[in-house]
Amino acid sequence: MIPSDVLAAIHARLARELALPTSVLRPLRIDGVAAGWVDDVRASRIAKFDDVFDVAHDCIVFAAGIDDRASRTAAMARVARVLADDGLLTRWRDERYKVAHQFGAEPWFELERAAARYFGVLTHAAHVNGLVRCPDGGIAMWIARRSDTKAIDPGMLDNLVGGGIAAGQSVASTVIKEAYEEAGIDSPLAARSIEVGIVRICREQPDGLQRETIFAHDLWLPRDFSPACRDGEAVGHRLMPLAQTAALIANSTGPNVVTADASLVILDCLLRHVAIASDSPLRRELEALCTPRNEGCAFAT
Repeated sequence: MIPSDVLAAIHARLARELALPTSVLRPLRIDGVAAGWVDDVRASRIAKFDDVFDVAHDCIVFAAGIDDRASRTAAMARVARVLADDGLLTRWRDERYKVAHQFGAEPWFELERAAARYFGVLTHAAHVNGLVRCPDGGIAMWIARRSDTKAIDPGMLDNLVGGGIAAGQSVASTVIKEAYEEAGIDSPLAARSIEVGIVRICREQPDGLQRETIFAHDLWLPRDFSPACRDGEAVGHRLMPLAQTAALIANSTGPNVVTADASLVILDCLLRHVAIASDSPLRRELEALCTPRNEGCAFAT
């Protein structure tokens, strides 16, 4: 079982890094529903696109005539390109997200991935815990290190597999695609991934508001499996006992810090596989971090 001081460090770190927004944020509304959330600085910037947005003190709406998926997508593509040229977005991905009130719903528009946090839209991702059953009956987990060239969280540690769900992709197809690209896992093996639940993130970041729902998976891998990154996004892997991953997600400084997203997925895994004692005084607080948060957070729906 994981020592209480490590559990306390995990809770302190993730409660801090995953804290709900405190800034005043303006909703980008479509038909009365908030499609995104923008702070005052960004609202002032996009107000200059007065042919695209009507920016008021309490909300933002699209200008007259921009009233369907196609027109919104085209307008947002133009805005995103200007913002990128001005250095206000992370690295351009040339990949779009569908923006809707919930996963699978008819989208209001599509948006370049690099602009998702700038506009505080709801995004979705799929992460996979790569697990191995050890001869002694224990469980080990594969941990990846992100490339230094990644647009977000370069050089940090991560789940074996993880990626945003782009327009035209499903949860399952994203798992299969990312599993091959990031770890060299072929489709038949990747298809054995088991969706085990969701975790949600709603936090302010330097590039805007991260509102993300992550579909967490477990994938049991053969003992002789060795990851091989195909797309250059991971530069190394390590296999370690499940309980030892707790020490990693407790880190907040140094060379071995796990991304906040992956840390939450790993914490959920530790809780499910009883690496954290059921009678631990901190178990309930740690479970709360992994519980989908809707109440009291207008941004997380």
